[in-house]
Amino acid sequence: MPIEHVPAGSGDGEFIRTPSGALVPAVIDPFHRALHHVAPSGLVGDTGQTTGMRRLEAISGKTVGAKSLWMGQTHVPASTASANHHHGASETAIYVVSGHPRFVFLDVEGGEPREQVVETGPGDYVFVPPYVPHREENPDPDVEAVVVIARTTQEAIVVNLDDLDWSQVTITG
Repeated sequence: MPIEHVPAGSGDGEFIRTPSGALVPAVIDPFHRALHHVAPSGLVGDTGQTTGMRRLEAISGKTVGAKSLWMGQTHVPASTASANHHHGASETAIYVVSGHPRFVFLDVEGGEPREQVVETGPGDYVFVPPYVPHREENPDPDVEAVVVIARTTQEAIVVNLDDLDWSQVTITG
């Protein structure tokens, strides 16, 4: 197959040739053609916060130009709990790095609503569906719990609530 010469910056509408000579889809902007490395020193603490926890943003629209993903760390100090909250329309996946955090939500599927506790440890994963009121707890008196969080929105949505009751949840979109 003969190779057609396409000058840098030009193309047929579907592909363009970069200054390095590579052909890439025309819909991919220059910022999204490379991998982005975020070292621990590059984590950003300017995120939506829940009382009792510290969130550090790693991958987002703000840090790497992500369009539909947010990822970062959450640190829960020893003997503490977050405020009750939910993450809006975002699905949330949690990976436990260290400690033994607990995740508390209101189980409304039985006869009477009751608090349900999910006990975790290093290596465990937890899935939090959209809008589910919950809180994180670290009952250990000496060891901070650290988790990695990924969300299906590029920003860390945090809606703080008075309690775990669904009556305070407003579904949007």
